[in-house]
Amino acid sequence: RGSTLTAITAWKEILLAVALARVLLDALRARALPFAWGIVDWLALAFAALCVVYALIPQSALGGHAGHRAVALGLRHDVVPVGAYFLGRSLALSRRDWRALAWTLLGVAAAIAAWGMIDTYAIPISWWRSSAVVPYFHKHLGYEYHGTGGLPENFIYNVGGDRPFLRRLVSSFLSPLASGYLFVVALLVAATRRRLAIASSVVVLAGLLWTFSRSSLVALAFALVVLAVLWRSVVLLGGAAVVIAVAIAWAHVFPHIGPTGRFTQADLTYQHRHAGKGPAGSFSAVSENEPSLHEHWTSLKDGVRTVVHHPQGYGLGNVGQVASRTDTKLLAGESNYTELGVELGIVGSLLWIAWGLAVFLGLVRARAFRVCAAFAAVLALAVQTDVIGDPWVAYCVWALAGSLVAVRRTAF
Repeated sequence: RGSTLTAITAWKEILLAVALARVLLDALRARALPFAWGIVDWLALAFAALCVVYALIPQSALGGHAGHRAVALGLRHDVVPVGAYFLGRSLALSRRDWRALAWTLLGVAAAIAAWGMIDTYAIPISWWRSSAVVPYFHKHLGYEYHGTGGLPENFIYNVGGDRPFLRRLVSSFLSPLASGYLFVVALLVAATRRRLAIASSVVVLAGLLWTFSRSSLVALAFALVVLAVLWRSVVLLGGAAVVIAVAIAWAHVFPHIGPTGRFTQADLTYQHRHAGKGPAGSFSAVSENEPSLHEHWTSLKDGVRTVVHHPQGYGLGNVGQVASRTDTKLLAGESNYTELGVELGIVGSLLWIAWGLAVFLGLVRARAFRVCAAFAAVLALAVQTDVIGDPWVAYCVWALAGSLVAVRRTAF
């Protein structure tokens, strides 16, 4: 932990800042932007500008509780997709470049999935408990996780009681959700009929199943419906139905074949101490009372209620991961839409929605249907999770979308 590790892990921000600085320098020299400015770009700029304004407004004026560090982290969280989008807009990618990117995306996803499968069966959970992952999350990032051995709670799937838990594929992302998002995007963007691509996609699909991320499978089905409409394909509609059927079946099958592990005595003591503090629920993965599903739904409703009752917003740093990391009172979580509404008010949430829809329509106009479907999946996932809190999504998905979006030109 400390400033040295912070500097090392800031490599993404450094690369993005350097790339954007180069784009700006070239634009100043040429006295022209490298792309045609349009409505979608105005919306992105307006959203980023609003984030900056809210970072400068004193928290006391908005009723927020975030300190300077939380505000800075909140600003970074919210504007990184904007920076990545504009970087993508500034790239002139050829068809050959895009083929290379698609193969890279599929190859990375297959490698992440293959390693994750090996990890869940070959590396015991005790190794993870004693690894640097626990102090990294707790001491460096500031999270207070109470999963087995201090790991994040979603590292595993708790089937209830003192029974063995199910291992989920986390791989090098250290998260089943972040891994699942990569797999969904890769399956949609990089699918071809070549044998190597088909073989890689099978590995990626297996990885997606072993993340046991039901939301990712639903998002994949939703994206296939979008793709079916764009391509006017009945076959893809059938594919979406198959994915939903597989998701339901897998929720029943995985508990019987998935890798398992056992809680430590300290885990059990903590769980017994807190067992009576929440509502009783079913641990069936397809039950609406399952704790994880119930928590997502409750957080979404509470977030909407908070936005409605405080439409001006509380300011940056009062929601989601940032609030959890900085000991700030958590005012909203889970959904990007409610989090941004609680931070930036109704205007900020509407700007975010309008920008996302404009990017989606720009991808439709560009006939980049696969990327369009992947972007739709990410927007759907944002309803119940902080999808841009995953750096890979914030940087790569928005940059990929920006590189292909077609806009209606406007004067700059």
